[in-house]
Amino acid sequence: MNTANKLTMLRILLIPLFLVVLYLPFTGHMWVALAVFIAASVTDFADGYIARHFNQVTDFGKFMDPLADKILVMAAMIWFVACWRLPVWALVIVVAREFAVTALRLIAVEGGRVIAAGWSGKVKTAGTMVCICLMLAFQGFVLDWVCTAVIVITTVYSGVEYFVKNKDVINWRDM
Repeated sequence: MNTANKLTMLRILLIPLFLVVLYLPFTGHMWVALAVFIAASVTDFADGYIARHFNQVTDFGKFMDPLADKILVMAAMIWFVACWRLPVWALVIVVAREFAVTALRLIAVEGGRVIAAGWSGKVKTAGTMVCICLMLAFQGFVLDWVCTAVIVITTVYSGVEYFVKNKDVINWRDM
C-alpha cells in the first residue's frame, strides 16, 4: 500500500474517532473533535497531492478517497443536524447532490468517459470543511446560518456546473 492510500485509510480510521470524541462528556471535547476533523481533512488534501505528484494514483485511491471524504463530511453534518445546528433540508441538498453527481459519473463511465473533479467541486469541499471547522470551534445562530448558506450555495453551484458541463452524457431523448 502506497503513501497516498495509507493517508486515505488513516482518514477512514479517524472518522469513528471523530464521532466518539463528539459524544464524550469531558470539557474540551469539541476542541479534540476539531483537531481530529482537521487531521482527517488534511489527509484529504495530502493524499491527493501525493498521489498525483509521486505517481501513486491507484484504483483503490480513486474509489476510497472520495468515499472517505464524503463519509467524513456527512458524519459531521449529521451530528450538526442531531444537535439542531444544521437544518435537515441542507443535509438533504448535500446528499442529493452527491448521489446525482455520482450517478452522472457512472453514466459517463458506462460511455467510456471519466468526469474529473472540477474546481467548483474542490471549492465546495474546501468551503464545507472550513465551515464544519468553524461550527465545531464556535457556537452561534448567525455562524450556523452563514455556514449553512455557504455549504448549500457551493453544493448547488458545483452540482449544477457538473450537469451543465456534462449535459451530453445523458441522452435526454431516452426519458
